Amino acid sequence: SAAPEESWKQIAAFLGMPVEFDAPQEQRKPWATWLLSAAIICASLLAFSNLRYAVQRFGFIPAEAMRLDGLTFITSFFLHAGIIHLAGNMYFLLAFGHAAENFLRPLRYLALIALAAFIGDLAHMALDPRSQMPCIGASGGIAGVITFYALNFPRLRLAFLMRWGFVWFHWIRLPAWFVFVLWFLFQIIGTLEQKVGMSSVSSAAHLGGAAVGIAAWFVWRKTNDEARMRNGEGMTKSE
Repeated sequence: SAAPEESWKQIAAFLGMPVEFDAPQEQRKPWATWLLSAAIICASLLAFSNLRYAVQRFGFIPAEAMRLDGLTFITSFFLHAGIIHLAGNMYFLLAFGHAAENFLRPLRYLALIALAAFIGDLAHMALDPRSQMPCIGASGGIAGVITFYALNFPRLRLAFLMRWGFVWFHWIRLPAWFVFVLWFLFQIIGTLEQKVGMSSVSSAAHLGGAAVGIAAWFVWRKTNDEARMRNGEGMTKSE
């Protein structure tokens, strides 16, 4: 299969990330996605100077959910455990948030992220309500965005670069709905591993965010049907 034309997509795929081969046509710039990403990056980089304190102070702790009057539901969203954690989350938000924002418009888009992050924290807490381990990261909210994207644009193709070490390369393209199904199955497995203490990644938060993304799609999928048709039919292709 042919590679995407954009060089940055080729670099991202080389690092193991999925990239859009088809992209919905956009009517406006994704300002909400850009501003939210900038806020997360600034907050995370600021916290890196004293990360242990920031995580203990502003991370979400299930056993102390209402600590700081519940403010940690918000502050934990803007913190990340390191550069790789931050870069991975920001990639998915920037790469796939633009299409969701363009369809939903900024207010509903931000509401989706906020509710997905909140329900993701509740799902994380439900797995172990007595846990004293702080949970940080924006992945619960981003899981809601990814889910909405996959359901709203199921036939858009995502490209992956398959390789064997650094020798053999081959591009494959898969529909968004199929990639989402695989991702969802991995999150279920990850949640089981999290439950028995085999993983420090909160896959339960991802599933909680995904549940909100599914609900949002059922509620909003027909409220802007004309725009969705334009996005689906007016795809830009890289070949």
